[in-house]
Amino acid sequence: MRGAYRVLSWFRPRMTTAAVLLLTGCTALTTDVLVDETGRPRPAVATHCAGSEWTDNSMIAVVPLPIIGYASPTQQINEIKTDDVLSRCGPPDRLTNRRVEVDRVMCIPTAITRLLTLGIWHWCPANVSYEADVSGPAAPARAGGAPAPQTRSEGQAPDELSSRPR
Repeated sequence: MRGAYRVLSWFRPRMTTAAVLLLTGCTALTTDVLVDETGRPRPAVATHCAGSEWTDNSMIAVVPLPIIGYASPTQQINEIKTDDVLSRCGPPDRLTNRRVEVDRVMCIPTAITRLLTLGIWHWCPANVSYEADVSGPAAPARAGGAPAPQTRSEGQAPDELSSRPR
C-alpha cells in the first residue's frame, strides 16, 4: 500500500503538469490571428463587414512516406491568405481595422486521418472569421462645378423624355 502511494505522489503532479502544458499548447496552436489592425479610428463614411466560413486547411507531410511522415514536418495544401478572405468585403485599399482569425480546433479530432494515412495527410477543417471597416468610394471632383451625373437603378425610367406622354 505504501509503495502505491509513493508512485501516485510522484506520478500525479507530473501528469497534472503535462496535462496543463498539453491543453494550453493545443489552444495556442488552434487559433491563429493572420492580421489584427483594430484600434484605428473608423472612417466617417464606412460600413462594417464581418463573417465567418469553414474552409479546408489540410496538411501533407514534406516527406510523404508511410510511417516516416509522422516525424516529417507538414506543409499546408490550401493556405489561407488574408487578401483572399477580405476580398469579400471590398478592395484592399478601402479596408481599415482589418482582423482575420483562423480557428483550427476541429483539427484535433480529425487527427485520425493522419493515423489512417500513416502520417502522410491530415484533414483539417478550419473556421475563418473576418471583419473590416469598408470606406465608401471617394466622390470624383468635376471641373467647372458641374454636378456629377446621377446613376439610375433598374427600376427607374431611363430619362425624362421617354416618360412623357405623346
